[in-house]
Amino acid sequence: MNLIHRKTVLLIASLLTVYFVGGCGGQDRAGRGGQDFASTAELGATIGSLVKVIAPEPVPIEGFGLVVGLGSAGSAECPPQIRAYLRQYILRQLPANSGLEVDKFIDNPDTAVVTVEGVMPAMASKNQYFDVRVTALPSTQTTSLDGGRLYTAELKMLGSFGIKTRILADAEGPVYIDKINDSRINKKTGHILAGGKVLDEYKIILSLRKPDYGMANRIRNRINGRFGDAAAKAVLSDRVELIVPPKYREQRQRFISIVAALYLTQEPAIISKRITAYVERLSSSEDKYSSEVALEAIGNECLDELGVLLESSDDRTRLHAGRCMLNLGSNAGLVALRRIAQEKESAYRVEALESITIGAKRNDAVSISRKLLRDDDFQIRLAAYEQLRKLDDVAIMQEFIGRNFYLERVSQTELKTVFVSRSGQPRFVLFGAPIYCKGNIFVQSGNGDVIINAPSGQKYVNIIRKHPKRPSVITQLKSSFELSDIIRTLCEEPIEEGEKGRGGLGVSYTDAAVLLKQMCDKGVVGAEFHAGIMPKIDLNIKK
Repeated sequence: MNLIHRKTVLLIASLLTVYFVGGCGGQDRAGRGGQDFASTAELGATIGSLVKVIAPEPVPIEGFGLVVGLGSAGSAECPPQIRAYLRQYILRQLPANSGLEVDKFIDNPDTAVVTVEGVMPAMASKNQYFDVRVTALPSTQTTSLDGGRLYTAELKMLGSFGIKTRILADAEGPVYIDKINDSRINKKTGHILAGGKVLDEYKIILSLRKPDYGMANRIRNRINGRFGDAAAKAVLSDRVELIVPPKYREQRQRFISIVAALYLTQEPAIISKRITAYVERLSSSEDKYSSEVALEAIGNECLDELGVLLESSDDRTRLHAGRCMLNLGSNAGLVALRRIAQEKESAYRVEALESITIGAKRNDAVSISRKLLRDDDFQIRLAAYEQLRKLDDVAIMQEFIGRNFYLERVSQTELKTVFVSRSGQPRFVLFGAPIYCKGNIFVQSGNGDVIINAPSGQKYVNIIRKHPKRPSVITQLKSSFELSDIIRTLCEEPIEEGEKGRGGLGVSYTDAAVLLKQMCDKGVVGAEFHAGIMPKIDLNIKK
């Protein structure tokens, strides 16, 4: 269906869903897996049984923008309504005396008008980044977005173009077109990796099923008693607003589930019954997460009974019990999770490691992650690296290349591996750095524009590139045999006339990724090659 002419009725219904209570509305979230924590009447009433939790759900969004830097692969074609919008938008971004002739800019074959699509993540926070997809408008003469860069584009809820609705996010950055695994490359569609940015912080609302100021205050007091005075605010008789505490900043959904699982009454006798009930459920039921959350909501009183489950023969039970105990401050939980993370046969190694990063002290999380950098399983090494990256650990040496991506070197592992991310922050990761190339090198890009060459016995590597817009201009630079130096030489921006330094050849992240794969496949680099997963952008989210 044409994006401009979606049915107004469906749009209005969707907008009401998303913008309810001044933010993104969502379905009830009493707890993961749909369990009603108040289903056992004798255990008392939970907050989740008294309220509807309204929190941001994934929101499909879209917009129109301009990709530039395409040489002659772009197109002047643009529907009048979109052209009028782009003209107005571009003029708003420019100084009054810029002198730019917007229509000539749009008409330039160096540019292409594109649709920009993405899904704003559930529970998104302000300035959170996410992947977006760009596609050249159909029925235009644009032949390729390869090598282009998206100028900043506004993103609204899917189907709302032309209507004065809220701008939810924006997007900008270099276009990534996957050439690693796809034999039939569609150069009219690409992704901006981590190019979308959420513009606002959205509130989490507890909407009381029956308006009652007294009950709203009781709920607020119970939440603040558990998480601190700033966690909840009763603003109306039927509305309590939540602020996610720092401890749960990376576990926003878990925080909501814990709030829903809180009981209003706290008598010792009933607390003991609740603990026994949920420990038994965690041990025997399939939905272990709900029991884990309910026990964390109860607090430290459950540690003794939970500790028995750490000796279970079922590592899934041990995972949930250990994580709950760690989040409640128990070192026994850390020991259990560390053991799972190190067990070669466990299917829960990564989940245990992630739980340690979130719940343990920084030094403990760094220690186990560094140890797992030497694991035989690459997926475990990758997970350990990801955790150390979150912790900003010195084991990862990071530099920004060409204003487009990160080059990261991990030295504390012996197994040489080259990893290329294809979703999230674009980055090349060299495990086992430094990694050196062997002699007698000859590798070239698919179109022959880039050549990496070092005949046998030569003490340096020649890197040659034809100018992307002026094929008669050829630039040649020298590099050492260290792979990180070759990447810098390939991808750093060329220096301008009069500037000092060597600079680079300005090769895109897209093309450099393919060259790295070739170098590994041909044995030029003695390392395994791994590429991350591609972005998953599903605009057909069911509400």
